[in-house]
Amino acid sequence: QVQLVESGGGLVQPGGSLRLSCAASGIIFSINAMGWYRQAPGKQRELVAVIANGGSTNYADSVKGRFIISRDNAKNTVYLQMNSLKPEDTAVYYCHAVNVINRSSWGQGTQVTVSS
Repeated sequence: QVQLVESGGGLVQPGGSLRLSCAASGIIFSINAMGWYRQAPGKQRELVAVIANGGSTNYADSVKGRFIISRDNAKNTVYLQMNSLKPEDTAVYYCHAVNVINRSSWGQGTQVTVSS
């Protein structure tokens, strides 16, 4: 089983930056890809960014050019660097991992609030 713990959320002004971290533990050798989802109040959970073990990345159109997903394999950690933040980015951000047989693991979420 994979355990995921997010950190780095908080309150930031529009135009500011935050970096989210997600530390994985457990049976991490089976992880095929990791990513970030977010859920705003009254909205469905949506994919923000994903990174595969081979390094390929995909981003939601709404964050492309502003957010960067990366990983540190030695620390079993995935990051989401968020730049030029907008109020519409306000949401709970969830770390996600999928193993080689497409079993999903989820973190508990970290709140990101973009407000002046």
